[in-house]
Amino acid sequence: MQQLLDNIAKHVSLTPVEQERVLAFTEIQTYKPKTLLLKEGEVCINSFFVTKGILRSYNIDENGVEHVVSFACPGWWIADMYSFLSQRPGQLYIEVNEEAEVILLSKENRDTLFAEVPKMERFFRILIENSLVANQQRLIDNMSFTAEARYDKFSKKYPDLVHCLPQKQIASYIGVTPEFFSKMKARLLKK
Repeated sequence: MQQLLDNIAKHVSLTPVEQERVLAFTEIQTYKPKTLLLKEGEVCINSFFVTKGILRSYNIDENGVEHVVSFACPGWWIADMYSFLSQRPGQLYIEVNEEAEVILLSKENRDTLFAEVPKMERFFRILIENSLVANQQRLIDNMSFTAEARYDKFSKKYPDLVHCLPQKQIASYIGVTPEFFSKMKARLLKK
């Protein structure tokens, strides 16, 4: 739980009493690899703070192709934000990539927490703003950069992930097929 408090402390300063309230509204769970925490069509009732392992969110198109939307490593949050905020069925799957320990915060508990510890509303606003900026930059990168440039940027921004994730998931995240990704990496190795 200290990892969660440290994450919050990067953006807002909580008193010991406020920290206790935050912890009272959360729950720790461990999951094995391949566990689906959310399926398309379900309502996302929890946001997940990763303390160990890696989670990923993805969508499956009408041809059965997975499109990775995001990864979450220790210290990161993940949820289907459309579903979580609207409490309507979502479009994403959230899956455990490698054995994970996560802290769950339900929508109901988060809303109650906002009333009891108003600083938490500011904390989540900051996270959502940062996420919006990152998603906008990723969209621009996908429209403007070559696949090689997107992979290079991903590798530099997340060097630890490059070695932990299956190549097909990285390919999906940067928007190319696994076959193209394999050929691209072979070309890069020759340079």
